[in-house]
Amino acid sequence: MKYIGPSESQRLTLVLENALARETMIWKVPVFQNFTLKGTDISPPYYEKAVLWIAELSSRFQFYPETFALSVNIFNRLLASVKAQLKYLRCIAVACLVLAAKINEEDGIIPPVKKLAVQSGCKCSPAEILRMERIILDKLHWDLYTATPMDFLNMFHAMVMSNWPHLLNGLPQMNPSRHVAFLTKQLQHCMACHQVLQFKGSTLALVIITLELERLTPEWFPVITDLLKKAQVDSIKFIHCKELVDQQIMRLQPSNAVYIFNPASQAIQTHPKERLRNCYSELKNSQHVNSKVTASQPVPATYLPTTAKTHEDDMETDEFYDGFRHLYNEDGTLEGGRIGSTHSHNSLKQEESSSPCPLLQPPEIY
Repeated sequence: MKYIGPSESQRLTLVLENALARETMIWKVPVFQNFTLKGTDISPPYYEKAVLWIAELSSRFQFYPETFALSVNIFNRLLASVKAQLKYLRCIAVACLVLAAKINEEDGIIPPVKKLAVQSGCKCSPAEILRMERIILDKLHWDLYTATPMDFLNMFHAMVMSNWPHLLNGLPQMNPSRHVAFLTKQLQHCMACHQVLQFKGSTLALVIITLELERLTPEWFPVITDLLKKAQVDSIKFIHCKELVDQQIMRLQPSNAVYIFNPASQAIQTHPKERLRNCYSELKNSQHVNSKVTASQPVPATYLPTTAKTHEDDMETDEFYDGFRHLYNEDGTLEGGRIGSTHSHNSLKQEESSSPCPLLQPPEIY
């Protein structure tokens, strides 16, 4: 009789259970009281700057998103275990990133400590970084690895994609790996918020998945209910975390909207300047304050609102996308185990050049 192994859903559930058990056993975060980290002179803004600096270094050295998430986890556990001083914060941060890279990255990717000390601008010597590594290892009993918010985000996203394989069909040029790269950017932004520290990584990851599903489909509730049961997340904490994360993600959204020509609509006979005047008058009559457009408000038939997206946002998502393609087998063999950002940049240019929409020009001032 042929043995039939567990299904993909069963394997994901087993991996999730093991990760949750590990998180429960090792989870420890710093506590802020009276606008400072308890027992230290580190304020929330300094903490958030340190986490964002770790993200910047991780991107500069082309580390995986999992490396950033693990380094922040180590960083939080250390700050919860010792009374660190502000003047050592950067040395602690870079040492946490080095330790996380030694766990997740290949040896050829990690720069030498001497080179890392110079390129990072941490203002500490290689000997100080090595000494700080040893202190971190001693304080954490050489037990560094645990499931991070990034790990849980990958698990929950894989579960959703396995149950709803057609969820992204309505989104042009979107596939599972590019979608999880988009969510990764949101996750990294939220991990720098000191208010989110009170929630476990599994809760944070599930909240980000929930907010995205609410945006994509009206039938999100049954899927999230199932994930809540599997993740064993407290509903009250989940709702509180959801409110905070929603506020943080809103800060990533641009405050303006741009209009692009829709080739599927009727041809325009008026002069371009006249079209702009008509468009602006429509917006004023509809009382579109701050240039925010919603689906329920009237929009000129020949224009479609779209979210303003900067070139930097495209590049950041594409860099994450290069690291996630192998998870969903979406392309061939990676060169050297990793794709450089240059390839994604060229692909982005090709997509832009093949777009049917005409190039946008800045409006003239009358």
